[in-house]
Amino acid sequence: MQDGGNVSVIKEGTKAAWPICLGYIPIGLAFGVIAQKAGLSPFEIGGMSLLVFAGSAQFIGVSMLSSGAGFFSIVLATFTINLRHLLMSSALAMYMRSVNRSWLGLFAYGVTDESFALNMARFRAGSWGRNQALAVNHVSNAAWVVSTVAGGYGGSFIPQRAFGIDYALIAMLLCLLVFQLRDRLHALVAIISGASAVLISLVVAGNAHVMIASVIGATLGLLLRGKHPHTTERTK
Repeated sequence: MQDGGNVSVIKEGTKAAWPICLGYIPIGLAFGVIAQKAGLSPFEIGGMSLLVFAGSAQFIGVSMLSSGAGFFSIVLATFTINLRHLLMSSALAMYMRSVNRSWLGLFAYGVTDESFALNMARFRAGSWGRNQALAVNHVSNAAWVVSTVAGGYGGSFIPQRAFGIDYALIAMLLCLLVFQLRDRLHALVAIISGASAVLISLVVAGNAHVMIASVIGATLGLLLRGKHPHTTERTK
């Protein structure tokens, strides 16, 4: 894998990343509006996007924040959601040999589902370098941060319940769930987790039912996958 000059690397990374950026902009704007309605300032929204840079975790974090969840619950929930980054980073590690820790940390910060998929495809094709991959990560990151801050500013001009904005977060989380339903096992885990959360919320105060239901659903999903591997056939 060969990396060209700095200018050409940035151009290649930007060209490859623009579809990701186009996808991030509307979601980032929506997140910014929702976060502003939850009480965050544009500065705080930008800081969250810079420090967390994980769409699903940020949506859930804001949801828990607006519902009065405690610090520990929010941190634990977002940490659990982002554990998938361990798998993505492990897959990318084979292309990051002999890289110093500072560069590796900068690259790892920008790994998302979308940038991972794009960079892995390019790496496997054999025509992609580490610096191009880094450019993809941070061009995408910039688009996300700018769009969330813009949404935060725009949210101040939108009345609290206008355009169904009070339902926007629920709708966004439902969309995120639907896009994760890749086979019958995923659907079953979603049903088990949802039912468990509802039942546990009747007897457990606060937001602990979310984490308990997540653990129950994930554990049963793992057991079912081991006993019935053919049930994971992709749905048509």
